[in-house]
Amino acid sequence: MTGTVFNIQPYSLHDGPGIRTVVFLKGCPLRCIWCSNPESQKSEPELYFDKAKCINDKGCERCEEICPKNAITDGKLDFTLCSRCNECISVCPSKALSVYGKEMTVTEIIDIAEGEQAFYRRGNGGLTLSGGEPMMQAEFSVELLKTAKERHIHTAMETCGYCSTEALRSAAKYLNFIMFDIKLLNEEKHLRYTGVSNQLILKNLKMLFEEFPQIPKRIRTPVIPNINDSREELSSIKKYLSGFDNYSYELLPYHRFGENKYRMLGREVPNIHQ
Repeated sequence: MTGTVFNIQPYSLHDGPGIRTVVFLKGCPLRCIWCSNPESQKSEPELYFDKAKCINDKGCERCEEICPKNAITDGKLDFTLCSRCNECISVCPSKALSVYGKEMTVTEIIDIAEGEQAFYRRGNGGLTLSGGEPMMQAEFSVELLKTAKERHIHTAMETCGYCSTEALRSAAKYLNFIMFDIKLLNEEKHLRYTGVSNQLILKNLKMLFEEFPQIPKRIRTPVIPNINDSREELSSIKKYLSGFDNYSYELLPYHRFGENKYRMLGREVPNIHQ
């Protein structure tokens, strides 16, 4: 079984208890206007162009010479002309052209995680699934978590909660820790700023609390200026959570690290103040 992975980050200290191996899976059902990982949104691998690495000004024109659509001129990539044949990647010496996303098997990922076992013995770390949204590749994610548990690797998952309840239930059976995002309680604002309603998300969060009370949960809210940073908005989330047990609550600071990634993917940077 294979899944599409766009990054594997070893030795992470911020994605679950202890030192983690974090597997970032492609695909997300949300389109948060503040997204810092736009390369995670689409399910398929994506070509990107890192202008900062390009050495066209030093006389390199290899990508221009090989491009069948003439989509690259003077060190600039026209994504509207690009056919995604990816031939340019093989000739780019500076790696300015590359792809977000590659197919990997469960075994390949577990082998990487097991290679870092020395760093998370005695429960001090493990494997974390992130994204995107891991449940966009639910069958693969469940198999990955199941195999990790069989290998005695501590498991965690970061989720936006917008997914099949049954798929999330299947994944939870193999989880030791859950990180769950609550971005907004106001359904109208949630729809406006993420592209989806929050009703399924709240339903799935309730399911996790009721059916898997033994799993520690970290509920997280990214604090976005002028969107959900008001005292009223954050207090409403804390009040909603007060009816549950065995969780911690974390506010995530807003940053703009994703803006250059939009440009590298040939996309317009969203305006969060519109």
